[in-house]
Amino acid sequence: MRTRFRRLVVTAVALLTATAGLPAAAADQQDRPDRPDRQEQLSHGGLSAVVRYTEYGIAHIVAKDYRSLGFGTGWAQAADQVCTLADGFVTVRGERSRFFGPDAATDFSLSSATTNLSSDLYFRGVRQTRTVEKLLAQPAPRGPSRQVKDLMRGFAAGYNTWLKQNRITDPACRKAAWVRPVTALDVAARFYAVSVLGGQGGAVDDITSAQPPTGSAARAKAIATSPDAAALIRAVRERTADADMGSNAVAFRGDTTASGRGLLLGNPHYPWHGGRRFWQAQQTIPGELNVAGGALLGSPTISIGYNSHVAWSHTVSTGVPFNLHRLTLDPADPTVYVVDGKRHRMTKRTVTVAVKDGAPVTRTQWWTRFGPVVASADGELPLPWTTTTAYALGDPNAANMRFADTSLGFSKARGTADVLASLERHQGIPWVNTIAADSSGHSLYTQSQVLPRITDDLAARCSTDLGRATYPAAGLAVLDGSRGDCSLGSDADAVQSGIFGPARMPTLKDAPYAENSNDSAWLANADRPLTGYERVFGTVGTQRSLRTRGAVEDVAAMAERGGLTVRDLERQQFANRVPAGDLAAADVAKACAALPGGAATGSDGKAVDVSEACSVLAAWDRTADTGSRGALLFDRFWRKLTAKVPAAQRWKVPFSAADPVHTPNTLDTDAPGFATALADAVAELRAAGIALDSRLGEHQFAVRDGRRIPIPGGTEGLGVWNKIEPVWNPAGGGYTEVMTGSSHIQAVGWDGSRCPVARTLLTYSQSSNPNSPHFSDQTRVFSGEKWVTSRFCEKDILASPALRVVRVSD
Repeated sequence: MRTRFRRLVVTAVALLTATAGLPAAAADQQDRPDRPDRQEQLSHGGLSAVVRYTEYGIAHIVAKDYRSLGFGTGWAQAADQVCTLADGFVTVRGERSRFFGPDAATDFSLSSATTNLSSDLYFRGVRQTRTVEKLLAQPAPRGPSRQVKDLMRGFAAGYNTWLKQNRITDPACRKAAWVRPVTALDVAARFYAVSVLGGQGGAVDDITSAQPPTGSAARAKAIATSPDAAALIRAVRERTADADMGSNAVAFRGDTTASGRGLLLGNPHYPWHGGRRFWQAQQTIPGELNVAGGALLGSPTISIGYNSHVAWSHTVSTGVPFNLHRLTLDPADPTVYVVDGKRHRMTKRTVTVAVKDGAPVTRTQWWTRFGPVVASADGELPLPWTTTTAYALGDPNAANMRFADTSLGFSKARGTADVLASLERHQGIPWVNTIAADSSGHSLYTQSQVLPRITDDLAARCSTDLGRATYPAAGLAVLDGSRGDCSLGSDADAVQSGIFGPARMPTLKDAPYAENSNDSAWLANADRPLTGYERVFGTVGTQRSLRTRGAVEDVAAMAERGGLTVRDLERQQFANRVPAGDLAAADVAKACAALPGGAATGSDGKAVDVSEACSVLAAWDRTADTGSRGALLFDRFWRKLTAKVPAAQRWKVPFSAADPVHTPNTLDTDAPGFATALADAVAELRAAGIALDSRLGEHQFAVRDGRRIPIPGGTEGLGVWNKIEPVWNPAGGGYTEVMTGSSHIQAVGWDGSRCPVARTLLTYSQSSNPNSPHFSDQTRVFSGEKWVTSRFCEKDILASPALRVVRVSD
């Protein structure tokens, strides 16, 4: 191993030396990445790194230390994503209203704020209270390590150096005043925003609009207002099922594989646009770190990836990462709350936001010992603020600046045991599960995340009437804030007060397969179900999604078959099997053929000839491949059916906890709404001029450079592993853009050599700049259901026909 590290050091030094003598490139050349054989030098002293580009613009960054590695990463991310990054930095600085106007909508990348003003009020408040600085100042592991701080400082310097040395060609921000240098604090603030997405970040409108009742009429109205438990349960469930953040991942144990080593397939479902995209890179500090994978934009660490020994991925968990406390207010002052008979005045946070073409706007937020007061009739959390009661949101991730260290620990891990060790030491994962496999044949699933320490016992003792409805139904605890004995407490092994320690986390080690598709931990392996965890983590013995059911069927069969290779992972990713079609298509076709006269009545009361649909659905191959005929028809029908027919009336055989993978089943084609949904789907496609038996890829595509790129996969409701959430635009030809879905995909194994066997795919490509050659190249690979072969080892990187080497310095 020492010999291998020495070779890496020699290689890095050789690259630094070789590029040092090259002439500096002119600024206009830097904006022309269409010459893959050239080497460039940008040298001004100080930090430095070597960035080597291989096919599809994938960056391989070599540096001597963490600060320089962050420098190279910031520089290379800016080269591909400067506008998206700059937009995010405007967000976390609370300056969107200043540059884009207060009423414009955000892109929801870094919070749920619906307007720029709401976003700014929240993030300016975070900046004004020095929240992030205080977290950065905490000693590790409660706060970030020196290595992570160096990465953040280096990232800011690298981003700024790219801005100083290059001309922006992306029309999204070319010559824009809001593209400015950043600080390490800006980088850290972006980490903070990602950490609180499941808590405060998901309730920004409710935080910034919450105001105490004033005036006699308002007080009288407020007194009569009570929270709607059903609406709150729906809101929490919709948050959990957020289509913007999903994923599949499976790890296979060594005795199921041909090599006797582990295998991992990671398929995160993330937005295709905006600031929550992944960016591909390899990061190397010779003798210290060597990891490849996808980094969330703005992050100097690899978020999902692999190295010579281990691979990991994440899936959004069912854990509810926040809770509510009902405040009992002083009748004489609705900004005073009472705990154990003692009065506590809320903290008044007054925030002023600069506004484009207008006077600054000043608003007040109200904070308590439990967190911010949230109140909104139609916000993310529909809760009232009355003269007697208010609700405060508790978010333990608001004290979490440990995400980056946890990820860095994964990057340096030599096996799944080290992945667990990083989770146990740093406890920084905010809202996802972790699935991992290693070269020794181990598999791992764990829901090790930062959650409020809500035990079932605490919920039983301290829930309000509202909480007694929301906790069992949605996992949201609403506790009595007037009682001191209802505090969250702490586990002895928790790095932070008020959260669960590692020993309480649902964890499955060394199962033949460990899989998650955004359901709870219960069926990570159907033969070894996980139970005994608190309700806040998720449910046990409840109905699974169609995607989970299809995934468990697939991976269990793979593990049973054995002899698996990376090629089997590749096939699973693009099988594009539609579980809803397997369950229902034959019954739909049969019921369709039995309709009198081949006609059904649509929602508008008009009769529709659906006879052609019967044969199309009968002949459909039950996949969502781009060439599948009938897939689009079934998709449009299924969406309408599930909207019209309640889940309880949809199936003849109900869910059974004794057979959760195969129930419910047998579509009830006699249910009211079935024929109407079929008629509406047929009428809709005909009105759009779309043939019922058209190929899916003809009407599910992304437009890049004015050309249509067919996109495989299907929506959440169909249960397709290769999840795609496109925008329906019948006038434009069907599904004309993908908003979210399969993103940074990786299939990883090991063959005993020093190089992992890895295939990757960044579905939306490396750059958001339409002038970049890497704006849509991997999207076309994704369209063809092909893969990119990883170039992890030195010999493979240096053998790339597209190799381009850049030495970056400041």
